[in-house]
Amino acid sequence: MLKEDDSSKFSPYLANGCLSPKVVLDQIRTYEKKYGKNESTYMLYFELLWRDYFHLVHRKYGDRIFYPEGLKGNRIPWHDDQELLRRWIDGMTGYPLVDAAMRELKQTGFMSNRARQNVASFFTKNLGLDWRIGAAWFESQLVDYDVASNYGNWLYIAGVGNDAVPFRAFNVEKQAHDYDPDGSYLRYWLPELKELPAPWVHQPREMGMLEQQQYGIILGEDYPLPVVNLYESMKNRKQEYEQAQKNSR
Repeated sequence: MLKEDDSSKFSPYLANGCLSPKVVLDQIRTYEKKYGKNESTYMLYFELLWRDYFHLVHRKYGDRIFYPEGLKGNRIPWHDDQELLRRWIDGMTGYPLVDAAMRELKQTGFMSNRARQNVASFFTKNLGLDWRIGAAWFESQLVDYDVASNYGNWLYIAGVGNDAVPFRAFNVEKQAHDYDPDGSYLRYWLPELKELPAPWVHQPREMGMLEQQQYGIILGEDYPLPVVNLYESMKNRKQEYEQAQKNSR
């Protein structure tokens, strides 16, 4: 997640009209004819499709992409907790992947698609905050802000878009292990965790006092304790989603 070639970085130029997606597609096809297809060319094409899809959603549904119930009409209860919102914005949730990504966004105006999915999932499926507030924060920070892509993705992650899966949630600790196995991304954006080896850097909450003293990281002082229980919060949100779906029938 820290490598320069982990993503194309085309998004700011596409969002601001400096680069046509047709030009990108043409270059992909030219490259594939000369060198053959690979995972990178496929993923770049795939992301262009998603971009066009969300533009189509915006064109079809108009202002409904800004409604709290989204496109499905499910009146999911959204919580109002300013302290949780502040901790998410500042990258102080106690979950390293979320915190690293949010600090990267604040300092650079960018984060990878994988990171965006995780912080949005955590925002809606663990913290239970109104997805529109998260989308608005992204709008204020992203150098590649695009109204259709931003709100379309938030609709999708929040479970009020066109996703067929009723409750899709990311386990942000597992995702940290999967996509940043050596913890280099986490240590870069969270210097307070730079001395922690894997797996502690992925889950510092699991450290006992002996490990905390060994690495000089005291939870609750040098790095925050988790703002919510990862599994209990997800379980509670799933129940709220299921009840909202029943009430909408």
